[in-house]
Amino acid sequence: MRPFELTEPATVEAAVASPGAFLAGGTTLVDLMKINVLTPQHVADINQLPLRGIDTGDGLRLGALERMSDVAAHPGVYPVISRALLLSASQQLRNMASIGGNLMQRTRCSYFRDVAMPCNRRDPGSGCPAISGTNRMHAVLGTSDSCVATHASDLAVALVALDAEIRLAGDSGERTVKLADFYRLPGETPEVEHDLRPGELITEVVVPRLDWASHSTYVKVRDRQSYEFALCSAAVALEVQDSRIADARIAVGGVATVPWRLAAVEEALRGAPATAESFEAPASAAADGAKPLSGNAFKVSLLKRTVVRALLELTEGGR
Repeated sequence: MRPFELTEPATVEAAVASPGAFLAGGTTLVDLMKINVLTPQHVADINQLPLRGIDTGDGLRLGALERMSDVAAHPGVYPVISRALLLSASQQLRNMASIGGNLMQRTRCSYFRDVAMPCNRRDPGSGCPAISGTNRMHAVLGTSDSCVATHASDLAVALVALDAEIRLAGDSGERTVKLADFYRLPGETPEVEHDLRPGELITEVVVPRLDWASHSTYVKVRDRQSYEFALCSAAVALEVQDSRIADARIAVGGVATVPWRLAAVEEALRGAPATAESFEAPASAAADGAKPLSGNAFKVSLLKRTVVRALLELTEGGR
């Protein structure tokens, strides 16, 4: 780890006035600093900032410094969010990691994390060896010739499904951005992963009120039961009326370069019977546009099966 200056700003205004990295739980930042993937000269410890609180009075508001474990256990948090958090990392990490930090975590692509290897996200223009190399864990949706790395956050998938927004503070003031618009596809500039401007800080997550999101789940398929990133995941909320699907929200992870909303699948499900037989055809559209690589073609069919499994968990046939 390279030398750096550590400060503890007392206000949000002081924090965003100093360029550098922000330290909350440190579960991603410190790891990447230890292996020299990130080498900030200045780190601001923001744990004393007034960015906490969980409000479920009208929708959901989460302070960016709330810990993952506290949010997961809080009454009134939508099940899809709670489950996504509980299926993330280990209990020890969930006790430390912040909500804002989780949304800002970097890809777990092994090439990105190995400074001896080229990586367009870490070193623009150096290449993407994952395209022709070891790519079993990589994306099949939202990829480009420059990058095929998957997005790592389970929480982000659940929040994108629920149309969540994030509030940002910076030198020029505050602004609100839809989380789905916050993350950027790699295109030709994979080093630009999000819409965060220099010095900006996530202060709050806002989930609009959606009463039927109490009927929701998060399914995560992975190589082992705990402490592993998703091969594929699905965040699903369903509104069922008179045994038919009145509305649906679906997003998937582990298969795309950003949290991936399945609007076509949602539309196909609306009005359909809430039965296992009616799920197959809509789920077949989940992988539309997929571009599998040599080692991850299995994710195309896995994606469809994961969506169906999540739908079954929320309907009579899944119990």
